[in-house]
Amino acid sequence: MSDLDITSANSIFVITVTSLLQAPVTLQNYAADRAWDAPELEMAETQMSIDGYLNAGWVPNPVDQTVSFSAASVSVPVFETIMAAQQTSRSLYRLGGEITLTSTGRKYTMVNGILRAASVLPAAARVLEARAFSIRWQSVTPAGI
Repeated sequence: MSDLDITSANSIFVITVTSLLQAPVTLQNYAADRAWDAPELEMAETQMSIDGYLNAGWVPNPVDQTVSFSAASVSVPVFETIMAAQQTSRSLYRLGGEITLTSTGRKYTMVNGILRAASVLPAAARVLEARAFSIRWQSVTPAGI
């Protein structure tokens, strides 16, 4: 691992949907501009009292993540399968995930996720555009590899 190497090109992102897919799936062929992102997680709820004291408390919050794929990605049908199964069964399937960032020596384990929103088809411009899929995770835990 080089201190100067922060590429995401050698990352590995695996998801599981044990009640639907028979094996873990390694995601591939991300969108060029952004493979995935997760906004900051709100860690505290705060309240100012009328006499100027800041009161705060920890509150649990889910972690939202958006994963974007090239229109030609072999991972798109995986998410379309989850979408179709949820629509057919009128229920949700639980996902698990793990991202390994070789360049930084970190691994992130995602627990108890649901496919919350999805691009139903690619936008058509000069070429077909990226597809985005939004997952809400119960938790994301970092660790070293």
